[in-house]
Amino acid sequence: MGRTQKEDVKDAEIISHNLLIRGGYIRQLAAGIFSYMHLGQRSLKKIEQILREEMNRIGGVEICMPVVHPADIWKKTRRWHDIDDSLVRFQDRGERDMVLAMTHEEVVAELCRTEINSYRQFPKLVYQIYTKFRDEARPRAGLIRVREFTMKDSYSLDATWEGLEKQYIAHYDAYFRIGARAALPLVAVLSDTGMMGGRVAHEFMYLTPIGEDTIYICDESGYRANKEVATFKKTFVEEAPQPLQKVHTPAKKTIDELAEFLNVEASRTAKAVFMYGVIEGEEKVILAVVRGDMELNTIKLQKHCKSDQLRPATEDEIKSIGAVPGYASPIGIDRSKALVIVDDLIVKSNNLVAGANEVDYHYENVCYDRDYTADMVEDIVSAYDGATCPISDNPDHKLRSVRGIEVGNIFQLGSKYTNGMGARFMDENGREQDIIMGSYGIGVGRILACLVEEYQDERGIRLPISIAPYEVILVSLQDNEEVIGHAESLYEQMQAAGIDILLDDRHKKVASPGIKFGDADLIGIPIRLTISKRSLKNGGLEFKVRDSGESEIIPVEQVVEKVQAEIARQFAEIKAATEGAEKWQE
Repeated sequence: MGRTQKEDVKDAEIISHNLLIRGGYIRQLAAGIFSYMHLGQRSLKKIEQILREEMNRIGGVEICMPVVHPADIWKKTRRWHDIDDSLVRFQDRGERDMVLAMTHEEVVAELCRTEINSYRQFPKLVYQIYTKFRDEARPRAGLIRVREFTMKDSYSLDATWEGLEKQYIAHYDAYFRIGARAALPLVAVLSDTGMMGGRVAHEFMYLTPIGEDTIYICDESGYRANKEVATFKKTFVEEAPQPLQKVHTPAKKTIDELAEFLNVEASRTAKAVFMYGVIEGEEKVILAVVRGDMELNTIKLQKHCKSDQLRPATEDEIKSIGAVPGYASPIGIDRSKALVIVDDLIVKSNNLVAGANEVDYHYENVCYDRDYTADMVEDIVSAYDGATCPISDNPDHKLRSVRGIEVGNIFQLGSKYTNGMGARFMDENGREQDIIMGSYGIGVGRILACLVEEYQDERGIRLPISIAPYEVILVSLQDNEEVIGHAESLYEQMQAAGIDILLDDRHKKVASPGIKFGDADLIGIPIRLTISKRSLKNGGLEFKVRDSGESEIIPVEQVVEKVQAEIARQFAEIKAATEGAEKWQE
């Protein structure tokens, strides 16, 4: 099962989507739902084995949890209410609310409640490699963004935050070892905790122009953070407050129009952005104020407001608090109906131009604290290319943006889930405490897709030997009985020697030599052996390494030894990379 295709896939958005279908690795059943054919399944199982070995290496024990959950446990942690429609909710025949698992924190916390009762049982680490379902609104790009997927998810359980941090660091190092063993280059970036909650999170990214995430990197300092949380050093001009003055600004609603009309830089203006959300159970308009040359970061805003779902406010909602769209600021609005959150740079920047909440008018010389105050002062703006690195003392160290695909993530959850589930233990002083959790995920199919993006050429896939479905492909051109006999004998010898080998013995009426060679290159098996009447006449078999493209004739009796040496060489490179993999640094 899994025929190759010569022509490109019509609706494939990215290279890996196209090649995995053409190579017979996957077949699409529905949007974001795939069958994994023989070659795809073999590669996925090799990825899973690497994951399993690395989790075992740091003390993990493998379990298996259900895909279908009773909604009660999700309601206890409030994620039943907080997560959007990507969480599939349904009722069973008894009209009980159920969900399809997109992750398993609730189940692990429930297991903790029944299985752990004493501090003497810590630390613990459990993991599974199993199916998840997330009803993505826009599944795309083959295996990059799917609805049904296989994930390795692990969960650390500790009595203290110090214990959690130790297991967090162990996972950080393990993920880089996993990347090295799969020959997939990864970078770790600070990230938002999102729907998972918790204190600290990192994402492990494969950098590529097709990535959906924007990451800011400082090459000099090593700073790396997702756009959602990236910070930078903010600069401002120190000056004494000037008298507030109302100015006529006819039909000047945007920052660009305003700055041009008043002949000032955008950095001398204050921008009002209105959102709407539920805050502590009450619906409110959120008025965010940022400097005119900055962009509001809605993820940061959402986190500070502690509102799981924000949306842009409507014009009527803006007017309901006494603000005037296009000419708005916090000055003079009804504060009982709004939450005002101001970027920390605004507080330091005096004499800005801001809305007067009157059509066609703005104020000059607006100063925070004198003219208005805020409910919160926080960092709520997005980083940008050329911003100054937040952790370097050198002002010439700048941030640059790159794109990336999130392959894995790690979270310090703390007691968010165990508290909600009542999962507690007795400490050494006989007092009950919440169990401290960490959560760590990595996508199996996404690793495969990223590898194909990284390792491909005009002929097809070039998977590393640790992940390729087979280490060797033996192409038999079936010229005569002698060729067939040698091919079958060599195939058996290779298997007996423990070599992972695929025999292409299709009849020449089914597949010509050109088709066989094209398929061998397309599916990306690292080593190709070709046996034919011509090769035997020339002294043996043709030996070819997929990466180099160079070939040579090897005597039949030396083929097994030659193949073993090449396999050992390729695995030695991977081992060396694994031993030198990045490790946690404070």
